[in-house]
Amino acid sequence: MTALSQTKFLQTLPAVVVPLLPPALQGIKAKQPWGWLVQFHYGEQRLHYEVSRVRGGRGWELGFHCEARDKQLNRHLLTGFRRHLFEIKATLGESIEAEMWDKGWTKIYEVYPDEELTTEYQARVAQHLADIITCLHPIYVDLRNDVARVYR
Repeated sequence: MTALSQTKFLQTLPAVVVPLLPPALQGIKAKQPWGWLVQFHYGEQRLHYEVSRVRGGRGWELGFHCEARDKQLNRHLLTGFRRHLFEIKATLGESIEAEMWDKGWTKIYEVYPDEELTTEYQARVAQHLADIITCLHPIYVDLRNDVARVYR
């Protein structure tokens, strides 16, 4: 069991997550804008998957963040994900939530239990994030395509 600092845990997380995704989703990009989180996206950086430390060290938030400047788009995505919440929870578990957030942003997320930062724990977090991406991304693509059709 190899212990990791929080910095190393987050910096190396993308290399653990990407191979766990289906081949069609492995083109995901990662960035770490701050030391307490890492974000994954498919070109729209404000619409991203995220792993971030929950304040107070109660765990890690894993989920999809809709932080577009267009608050209506964020709301549309939230409404769409809520329509699929039953199937999302059936796949990912009952702890997944879909809610409004700060600045007109929205998110679909859960708090993953905190443990010592080891490579084994990192592998479990990575697998769960890969499961979240695999479940949510097809729904997101459909919702985003709906928006694109309206604005053509």
